[in-house]
Amino acid sequence: MPEKEEVRVRLAPSPTGFLHLGTARTALFNLIFARRYGGKFIIRIEDTDLERSEKKYEEEILNGLKWLGIESEEPFTRQSERTDVYEKYLKKLLEEKKAYFCYCTKEELEAERQSFLSQGISPKYSGKCRDLDADGRKPQLIRLKVAEKEVSFKDLIRGKISFDSALFGDFAIAKDVKTPLYNFANVVDDFALKISHVIRGEDHISNTPKQILIQEALGFPSPHFAHLPLILSPDRSKMSKRYTETSLLSYKEAGYLPEALVNFLALLGWHPADDKEIMNFEEICHEFDIEKIQKSGAIFNQEKLDWLNYQYIKKMEEEELFKKIKEFIPQDWLIEPEKVKKIISIQKERIRILSDIKELGNFFFKLPDYEQSLLIWKEASKETIKKNLKESFNIIKSFPENFNERITAQAEEFGRGEVFWPLRVALSGLKNSPPPFDLIFVLGLKESAERIKLAIEKL
Repeated sequence: MPEKEEVRVRLAPSPTGFLHLGTARTALFNLIFARRYGGKFIIRIEDTDLERSEKKYEEEILNGLKWLGIESEEPFTRQSERTDVYEKYLKKLLEEKKAYFCYCTKEELEAERQSFLSQGISPKYSGKCRDLDADGRKPQLIRLKVAEKEVSFKDLIRGKISFDSALFGDFAIAKDVKTPLYNFANVVDDFALKISHVIRGEDHISNTPKQILIQEALGFPSPHFAHLPLILSPDRSKMSKRYTETSLLSYKEAGYLPEALVNFLALLGWHPADDKEIMNFEEICHEFDIEKIQKSGAIFNQEKLDWLNYQYIKKMEEEELFKKIKEFIPQDWLIEPEKVKKIISIQKERIRILSDIKELGNFFFKLPDYEQSLLIWKEASKETIKKNLKESFNIIKSFPENFNERITAQAEEFGRGEVFWPLRVALSGLKNSPPPFDLIFVLGLKESAERIKLAIEKL
């Protein structure tokens, strides 16, 4: 691991869609690595695909990362603003005869591709334009001259990986001197930013030998490479579109806490030596070892994410939880902020995600319509239930100071189920809800008495 070398890592998202979990995890692992070794984390925007790149996606990506606490530590660049730099290096390769113009049309390239496939050979460019002059033809691409050799690199996660360059031939690096393709712009930008470690998803492994060949042609040093495992569904299949096309900010909108999501993402493919599961960002950075990242796919476990979020909610002070939960509740609830705080205090153990509060608190503001039969405890008669509710009603009206002790005594005398069940249903209108004294704590004696009276009238 780096000792004297300055660590500089980057995230290079393309603003062609929303920020997803995979990109967020890549960003997080880069930031953790930078923190672990006292380095810098940088964001740059790879917007060379001008047709698909949109400003709204760039903003969404940056906002999503910021929500997780991930921000660039240096001013970020956009590839679309650096065409003059790419042009300089492309011209250099052309002048040095390390690259050449390709005059093949799309139709010619497709015919060549089909010819290879019909022979059972993996398609690659034949190199027929390598030594051609323009001769009135229009250049279609710029290609790198590739010598047939083994291209190897040491992956920090996977060990040595080798490719035979003969398998991909003279590959395209630009459409023209002002329009670089992904691999070329990527190499030039990594060099300009002095990136020491490229940490990215394993779907980029096939790009690595091409980038190394471009680096060699330009005389650039190669950074260290580490390719993270894919995130897989619970059945170990490729993640479904339900997840891969879900914006990271939708987790925020659902009520997940950023610190819980950071904890969850950090454990997608890596775990500390002691298998500890609840870790804050500082603890993760202290324990992190990139060589301990697994090679096989990381399983996305929704239940684990929900459990982690619940653990973070449970640890939160109620005042802080109230501040975070406010955006998930109807505005009319905020007329009674103290009531909302009481709801949080008794329902906290049931809140898995912040948006749960609406369902958990709704009945405190509007009593649901319920059937008379819900008030009946097991085999108890309607008359017994009605009598017990009347007694509970009278206690609340007559003994506001110690109603709970008196209702508890009533339950001990006439049966806990016969007293507490109908009382709880009368107060909540639900089959499942917090205990009756918790409900009275939130509703207050006046509202509680009114709800009990309504229940008596049902019987």
